[in-house]
Amino acid sequence: MTKIVIIGCGIIGAAIAYELSQVTGFNITVIDEKVPASGSTGAALGILMGIISQKIKGKAWELRQESIKLYKTLIPELERLTGLSIPHNRQGILKLCFEGDDLQKWDELIQIRKSQGWTLERWETPHLTRKCPQLDNDKIIGAIYSPEDLQINPTYLTEALVKGAQINGVNCQFGVKVQNLILSDPDGSNLRHCYQIQTPLATLETDWLIIAAGLGSTPLSASLKQPVNIHPVLGQALTLKLDQPVGNKDFQPVITGDDIHIAPLGNGNYWIGATVEFPDEKGEVIPQTELLEQIKQQAISFCPALERGKIINTWFGKRPRPQGQPAPIISQLSGYSNILLGTGHYRNGVLLAPATAKKIRELIVV
Repeated sequence: MTKIVIIGCGIIGAAIAYELSQVTGFNITVIDEKVPASGSTGAALGILMGIISQKIKGKAWELRQESIKLYKTLIPELERLTGLSIPHNRQGILKLCFEGDDLQKWDELIQIRKSQGWTLERWETPHLTRKCPQLDNDKIIGAIYSPEDLQINPTYLTEALVKGAQINGVNCQFGVKVQNLILSDPDGSNLRHCYQIQTPLATLETDWLIIAAGLGSTPLSASLKQPVNIHPVLGQALTLKLDQPVGNKDFQPVITGDDIHIAPLGNGNYWIGATVEFPDEKGEVIPQTELLEQIKQQAISFCPALERGKIINTWFGKRPRPQGQPAPIISQLSGYSNILLGTGHYRNGVLLAPATAKKIRELIVV
């Protein structure tokens, strides 16, 4: 049996565990200091902006496209296997266009997506008003509609991935801290090898170590003398409760404009977010309540009916943003023969989780 240890069980670690659990001959253990999805995953809105992204080639586009394809089968597969319901919205994403926006750029993207086998639509204002009468802002000049993008509850998805992995034989150890990584001396290629992970519960033998710990990846990699520099970027969001859905109750897509997202959850509930707050000169990032209020007011400026809503929840999370290299980091750790990184996804962890898991599998199964 090939022994694999995964450190971190947010959406990325859980997706990797589930993907690898489907390979015969793997003995897999997942370790996390906390419960699954208690870090950046649990704070995410789960808005999967893949097809509507301006990325058109290279790794950034390939990962997005692969994940959107995989989600079409992953969600029903997990629900059948686990018996769990994974709340998600398949009514698409509607991106608002405003005065001064380059509509030609969007027309070009629509043609590119068509050539790639995907659908995007540009809606003029009259059509937008018919489809989404809740929108009322003089600066809105139309919208781009992506019917194949979606929104999914990240916490429920992570729980289903974990349960699916456990059904397939994965051993999960939560509330457990990694105490030490035991390394071999460099081999003939000057690569070291991690062959044991020590925790308070046990010493685990390993053939492959996968670090999928988000912000926790930095101290882990630093202990291996190969630090991966990942900084926190804080995001705040809130839940609004209304007596009834706004607009057409039978058409409730995610609406996004000026980087403000309105995500329908059903029963008159809406997630609204998210702020983007960078660390100060000391490296600290503290939620600024006035920014959350600005997010709410901007959403209301697009959709005045939201003003009737009552805030029933607010929250924040810290997204892992790599420094000095693009997000995400999916690679072998420099200087090591058997340590892989699946981390630093910044604002796209939920979107890119299935494709990341597939890439990690390909790095192990040659």
